[in-house]
Amino acid sequence: MSHPFFFIASLVWNFGLGMTWLVVPLYAASQGLSNAQIGALFSTPVLAQAALNLAGGAYTDRIGGRRIMLASCWAIVLSALWFMIAKGFWMLMAGQLGLILSRAAFWPATWAMASELPGSRGIQLGRLNAVTNLGQIAGVGLCGFLLAGAGYDATFAALAATGLIAYFAGLGTRPSPAKPAVPGRSVLAAYGPLLRQRLIHYSVLCAYLSALPFSLSVSFYPLLLAHYGYGEESSGILVSLRAMGAIAAGLIAARFVRTGPETLWPVVCGVAVAASVGLIPTVNHVVPISFWMLVVGLGSGAMTLYFQITIAESSRQEERGAALALGGLGWSLSHFSTPLIMGFLADRYGIVTGFYAVGALAAAIAVGIGFMRTWAFKRP
Repeated sequence: MSHPFFFIASLVWNFGLGMTWLVVPLYAASQGLSNAQIGALFSTPVLAQAALNLAGGAYTDRIGGRRIMLASCWAIVLSALWFMIAKGFWMLMAGQLGLILSRAAFWPATWAMASELPGSRGIQLGRLNAVTNLGQIAGVGLCGFLLAGAGYDATFAALAATGLIAYFAGLGTRPSPAKPAVPGRSVLAAYGPLLRQRLIHYSVLCAYLSALPFSLSVSFYPLLLAHYGYGEESSGILVSLRAMGAIAAGLIAARFVRTGPETLWPVVCGVAVAASVGLIPTVNHVVPISFWMLVVGLGSGAMTLYFQITIAESSRQEERGAALALGGLGWSLSHFSTPLIMGFLADRYGIVTGFYAVGALAAAIAVGIGFMRTWAFKRP
């Protein structure tokens, strides 16, 4: 596998993903959709993504991560072209499902491909995570300028172009050897034995905690900052600090993250996430808010690396895509549940109290992870 082409394809694909976070909701609002319809446009497909993630992981093991990655690039292209003609809720929902299909295929495939690169598995996965966050930051930032200057059609055309560029970069990667199919064996058969492994359940919990700050970044972090009187420009910079912390974790912490029952990495990362989520509303000043945003990015980025390395090192190559897809279910669960929990708490008790409560929940999960470590790694 050619390293530069793999990371270039990942960078460009994530650039396109970052664009979708801005252009799709604004496009829906421009067509007169209600807030409830826009919410459904983003929350409902998460359920489909959880199921599609499992299929993507299974087919990664069957036909190789490279083919799945290339197919996900075409899903971006076709979805972007569809949005150019989409009118109304159901056409927009169809486009969203295409984007969800692309994401569900891309993540298990690239995680599995990165775990097979020569060199330290942690460093390669860290580089992939750093490239992921960098691409998403650039995509969100530049999409705003493109929308302001050229409009929706040109922006969706640019989104389709990112899919094509990622596809051609992906062609430069070397295909992984195909895994022979067992006659009469379902492509999803690997999930049965994997679901009986303690380490998988433990990794899902770690993944949930690692995704919690990301779920807040695309939902309630901007609302908290607006509540404290920050404008759109300041809020955008402050929220982007989470991703900057995650990039630093991918490039720096990757050299130190270790797995196994003895390491305290998941506990330290979990406590950092819980503290930064719970303490960010305590002082309304740009310095402490910036500090906690960086800390939450570092903690969640290192936790992401931890669960990826844990699964990659404990799974066989022929089932690694399926195992990583199962671990990634924690991300889907967080994206679905965290906004719902925060929304209920914010409406009932206020957004500041909501952050305190979610921080306490994250702390409880971190404590649970600490107690589960020995159990998870112990052979039954």
